[in-house]
Amino acid sequence: MKSSRRKFIQTASVLAAGSVLPLEALTSSRRPVSANDKVRVGLIGANGQGFSDLTSFLKNPEIECIAMCDIDRNVLNNRTDNLTKLGFPRPKLYVDYRKMLENKDIDVAIIGTPDHWHCLILVDSLEAGKHAYCEKPIGNSIAEINIMQKAVKKHGKIVQVGQWQRSQPHFVDAINYLRTGKLGRIRTCKAWSYVDWKGAVPKVPDSPVPEGVDYHMWLGPAPERPFNKNRFHFTFRWFWDYAGGLMTDWGVHLIDYILYGMDKAVPLSVMAIGGKYAFPDDAMETPDTMTTVYDFKDFTMIWEHTIGIGGGNYGRAHGMAYIGENGTLVLDRNGWEVIPEKQRIAALPVQKNVGVGLDLHVKNFLDCLKNNTPQKLNASIDIGRNVALVAQMGNIAYRTGEKVSWDSAKQQFATATANKFIVPEYHNGWVLPKY
Repeated sequence: MKSSRRKFIQTASVLAAGSVLPLEALTSSRRPVSANDKVRVGLIGANGQGFSDLTSFLKNPEIECIAMCDIDRNVLNNRTDNLTKLGFPRPKLYVDYRKMLENKDIDVAIIGTPDHWHCLILVDSLEAGKHAYCEKPIGNSIAEINIMQKAVKKHGKIVQVGQWQRSQPHFVDAINYLRTGKLGRIRTCKAWSYVDWKGAVPKVPDSPVPEGVDYHMWLGPAPERPFNKNRFHFTFRWFWDYAGGLMTDWGVHLIDYILYGMDKAVPLSVMAIGGKYAFPDDAMETPDTMTTVYDFKDFTMIWEHTIGIGGGNYGRAHGMAYIGENGTLVLDRNGWEVIPEKQRIAALPVQKNVGVGLDLHVKNFLDCLKNNTPQKLNASIDIGRNVALVAQMGNIAYRTGEKVSWDSAKQQFATATANKFIVPEYHNGWVLPKY
């Protein structure tokens, strides 16, 4: 970014923390900003979370979206209509992200694609001189997440990972309580996601590629396959070629806070069991039911997920629990509370969520960009890499049926079976970056 444009106006503000604005209200929240103070963003992957990220960026008056890229022209047209109807300028549209990255006016790439694309696009964005906001999980394999970490360190750009709970005030308050030591020695932690709103993914036959979709570009480094709508758009996450199921979808958010609260990075070993217990004959490859046990030497962490059931631990469909000898701290996106063990400490009623986590996360990113302070990012590439590694270990333990352990010095597992999952095989002419 040019030096004159590093100087964001000090009075630039986002919407008040805690406010939730519909898309229609975005333009009214903005005010004029000089051209030199604008931050020009380009969105890659505009269908789901990527557009939510862009919406949050646009709540900041210095942001201008000058480019959008998606392999589905129907998505591009819909999103462009969303923006122009609100009075935003029409961005330049791309199907190939590499062409978008050639645009010298783009300061920040927002990466909201399926997981199997994250590594290539982030590395290419950095090499094109862009800062980046990259959705979680940062990669779809251990090799990819290590490459991404190395690339960020080499190029020195500001990169925020989309683990926005790191910026949510009540999550921070819960960790501050945890660190007072009032819970006593913590021997067990739990994280879970019980997804009752999702059911089976019925099998459907392969079909022609929809009009307006560059399916070859969508596949990218993934194996060549006929088009099947189950593997496209939202449901891509249930297939190993593109993602890691609930473990890397919800798990990355929730396990991250166990690692943060317990100040840990890599477990000694991981065991996992589960399968397609709810919908054994549907199209999903990833397990609909799974329990994973992580050994951190002085405590264990248990990850649980189910699809089709919403009654999770402590009456919460998702959350985390730090189980101490004096009490248990339970935390989810709605709030946190403390449940005493035999009245050894005082109970603490639910402390409710305050603030819009995604908006605050984007604001943290922009502040760090403005001040060139990568050390103040709430979800740096190191944070993204650590939890992605732990999630990948869980999936690899499940897929191999082995108890796996990671050697940080050698960057490999103890068994050849598990090591086969470290480096992905790239296809269709795409090459895994070398760092």
